[in-house]
Parts: sequence; structure tokens; C-alpha cells
Amino acid sequence: MKKCFLLWVLFAKQISAQNLQQVTLPQAYDLAQKNYPVIRQKNLVKQTENLTIENLQKGYLPQVTLSGQATYQSDVTGIDISFPGINIQSPAKDQYKVLADLNQAIYDGGVIRQQKTAAQLNAEVEEQKVVVELYKLKDRINQIYLGILFLDEQIKQADLMNQDVDVGIKQVEAQVKNGVALKSNLNVLKAQRLQTDQRTIELKASRKGLIKTLSLFLNQPLDETTVLEKPAVNVSPAIDISRPELKLYNDQSKLIGQQNKLVTAKNLPRASLFAQGGYGRPGLNLLKNEFDWFYIGGVRFNWPLGGLYTIKKEKQLNDVNRKIVDIQKETFLLNTNTQLSQQQSEIDKLNQLVQTDEGIIDLRLQVKEAARSQLQNGVITANDYLREVNAEDQARQALITHQIQLLQAQINYQTTLGKQ
Repeated sequence: MKKCFLLWVLFAKQISAQNLQQVTLPQAYDLAQKNYPVIRQKNLVKQTENLTIENLQKGYLPQVTLSGQATYQSDVTGIDISFPGINIQSPAKDQYKVLADLNQAIYDGGVIRQQKTAAQLNAEVEEQKVVVELYKLKDRINQIYLGILFLDEQIKQADLMNQDVDVGIKQVEAQVKNGVALKSNLNVLKAQRLQTDQRTIELKASRKGLIKTLSLFLNQPLDETTVLEKPAVNVSPAIDISRPELKLYNDQSKLIGQQNKLVTAKNLPRASLFAQGGYGRPGLNLLKNEFDWFYIGGVRFNWPLGGLYTIKKEKQLNDVNRKIVDIQKETFLLNTNTQLSQQQSEIDKLNQLVQTDEGIIDLRLQVKEAARSQLQNGVITANDYLREVNAEDQARQALITHQIQLLQAQINYQTTLGKQ
């Protein structure tokens, strides 16, 4: 059984690793958010909400208060009138009382109900703060993910560069063998081949570092063989912004509105049933100077009028807080729309650069092919050939850079808009 279990675990791990041989950007978002430590706050917020509401719910249960006192007073009530055959004893100056008070709310002005609603709205605010924090994680994933894609394209371009150099090496080797070219020409090409290999080593090392970083964020095993899918992004003009920050501002406004209702509820009259029972000296009969049991019950009404002095100011303070939230929301929308406008301009610019790069590459390719033919015929040297190969390489690297920058600008635009 143990062997079977171990085999099953190993098989499951292998399947998990195979599933991550290819990663998409949405998948990276999802895994990063699920494994980011702040996600655990959501459960804690929910637990806090449930515990708070449960405690508030107990406010509807009978409330029992136990109290006791022992006193000594300088004087007591006495009856100075004497009646024949009747001795009225005055209470003792040392008096004792143990009292149990039972209070059952009938009407509390809606305080508990409003407090429960406030607790729910406060939980929504705290939970939305977590959502906002998790959304910010997308920017970090974008940088890492696109950084890996950029390195992948650079590695591919280095391979293409090596192919061109290898073609030149074969041609010059044949010329050197036939005695029509100097060996120094061949060494120039071989040196370039080694330089390109060095560049490939550096690029792969950088990619390995970024893969490890991405693996930590996703909490999944990734290695050098992991392929990142290039995302396809369709950028449409901004219609409406659907960022989680906007819901946070709305939730905060709702909470402030609920706090106004709670202020009103706390200043309404309240009614309750009560019962008191106790044991002491004297009891309810003050003329009976001995320990005795007693009880009393009825209906209690009270109205805390002291809050009427501050209710207006408390509501004004809440209104000020709501205006602050409205200003924060307005500022956020202004900054976001400004950012979207700048990002759209960047997208337009990069689109034009990509088109220009493609035209430059076409021309550089033609020049390189002509130089290759000239090298084969011994018209130009290896240095001349490498100059054209490097020129095409630089043009292709510029295209790769602009393409990744364009992709990043498009993804950033969608993320800023709240659509990613």
C-alpha cells in the first residue's frame, strides 16, 4: 500500500509538472493571486465578520447583571411615633444587598440591526482592499512574464545570427582551403560566432533567473524548458473603467451612509422588560430589620438624550468623510484616464515603429544576401560580410524590442482599464 501511495504521489507530481510545461498569462495571474500571502486575509475578514455578527446577535438575549454591596450609613429612617403595644424598630446602619438584574430588550431603536449591517459593510470594504492589493500583483507578473518573452525572442535572434555566421564560415573555410582567402578572414567569423554564443549564455542565464522568480510567485515548479505562451491582446478604445478600486470607493461610501443610520438609531428611545431579585438587609420592607429575599419586575423605558448634543456633528463628520472618499474616487478616475491616454499614445507610436522596423529588416536582408554572394565570390572580406550581418541583427533586435514593448503597452492598457 505504501509503495502504491508513493507511486501515485510521484505520478501526480509528474502530471503537475507536465501541465506547467506551458504557461499562459491568465494562468499566471490566477496562480499568483491564489498563492500570494495576502489572499489569506479574505478568510480572516470573513471570520471577523461572522464573529462580530454572532456577538451582536446575542444582544437580543436576556442580559443578566449580578451586583452586591455592603454599606454603613450615618443615619437611617426611623419612626418617632410610639403606639401602645407596638415597637417599630429602625433599620440597622450597616446594610447588605446582593442583587440579580435581568433585562430583556423589547425595542432598542434598531441599534443591533444597524450594527450588523455596518459589520457586513465593513467586511466588504476590508475584503475589497484585499482584491485591490491582489490586482496590483498583475503589474509585477506582467513585468516578469514579458521579460521572459523578450529574452526568448533574443535567444531566437542569436540563433539566427549564428546561422548567418556559420554560412560565412563554411564559405571562407572553402576559400582558405583553396588558397583564395586569408585565414584571418576565417578567424574573424569564428570570433563573432563565439561572441554570439556568449550572448546566448547571458540571455539564458537571465531567463533562468526570471523563471525562478515566476516560479516563486506561482508556487509551481518551472524550469528552463517551460514555454510561455505569447498573449494575444485586442486593445479597444476605453469605454468604461472597471477597476476594483472603484468598488472599494463605493463600498466605503455605503459604510459611511450606514454609520449615519447607526448614529440615528443610538439616539432613539428604548424599551425593555426587567426583573430584579436579591437577598439583603433590609429587603423591600424597610421596617423589617432582618435579612430577607425580595424581587421586583416591570417595564423599563429610557431615552439617552445626551447624544442629541452631538448627533448633528457626528453626521456632519460622516458627510465630510464621504466627500473625502468622493474626491479620492474622482482623483483616481482622472489619473487613470490620463494614464490610459498616455498608454494609447505609446501604443500608436510603437505600432508605427514596428512597421518601420519591418521595412528596415526587408532592406537589411537584401543587403546581407548580396553581401553573402559577394563573400562567396571573394569580392568582399569577412569583416564586410559581418558588418551587414550585424546591421540586420541590430534591426531585428530593434523589432523584437518594439514588439515586446508594444505587447507590454497593450497589456498595461488593459490592466489599467480593468479588463485584463
